[in-house]
Amino acid sequence: MLYVLPYPVIDPVMVQLGPLPIRWYALSYIVSLVIGWLIARKLVQRDALWGGVARPRAENLDDLLVYVALGAVLGGRLFYVLFYNFSYFLANPLDIPAVWQGGMSFHGGMTGAALGAFVFARREKVLFLSVGDLVCSVAPIGLFLGRIANFIKPELWGRPTDAPWAMVFPGAGPDPRHPSQLYEAGLEGIALGLLMLVAARSGAFRRPGLASGLFLIGYAAARIFCEFFREPDPQLGFLFGGATMGMLLSAPLALVGGALVIFALRKKDFSRLEANHG
Repeated sequence: MLYVLPYPVIDPVMVQLGPLPIRWYALSYIVSLVIGWLIARKLVQRDALWGGVARPRAENLDDLLVYVALGAVLGGRLFYVLFYNFSYFLANPLDIPAVWQGGMSFHGGMTGAALGAFVFARREKVLFLSVGDLVCSVAPIGLFLGRIANFIKPELWGRPTDAPWAMVFPGAGPDPRHPSQLYEAGLEGIALGLLMLVAARSGAFRRPGLASGLFLIGYAAARIFCEFFREPDPQLGFLFGGATMGMLLSAPLALVGGALVIFALRKKDFSRLEANHG
């Protein structure tokens, strides 16, 4: 190894307000929700994007934000407890609510957010697939900022490498490693965000479920690719054949996404679906 990039050490606490530390990790969640809410309002107000398909009303997006955010936090924590560190939390159940200490699963967050969106759709009598399309269209914002927060913390670093852009992360030993958090920020955040932008402008919202399906396929592909560079969670390691928990949880997302895309493209008339929710 002739050269490695210096890791830009940044205090994970952005600012200290008396006894209350404001962490970059928490800020990423807050900023993601605010920006996502603002963009979602713009999207639902543009009739041309939806082509007459019913979608959430702008005045109800505050409620949608609460349902999705609550579902994402609860689901993200529950999946982490069950799939990533079950033995620890079985022995220390009082630590389960301590989300501020870290330990969230995106797959669980996505599942919880979907359940929150479903409850909202049933309450507001809106087609669930259209609500999902809206949420998925702004989700890459949270993915990007969340991965940047992972990099700042630092956590979820990559595997050892001799690549010229490798970094030595504090707490990860002396070996230079892939900055896999940045790979994920680029693919799950920027690339997936561009895909959703193109999909929205190409009329995906007019076929409920299409944008959601594209998002699930895109995320699964990006996550599985990045898992080849990311260090597995130490308490799990490699499961079998070099597979990681992230790969196993992502594969079903691609299947569900593919099914949604096929359904959306083959469906000729969505009015009956909307009538069942009206």
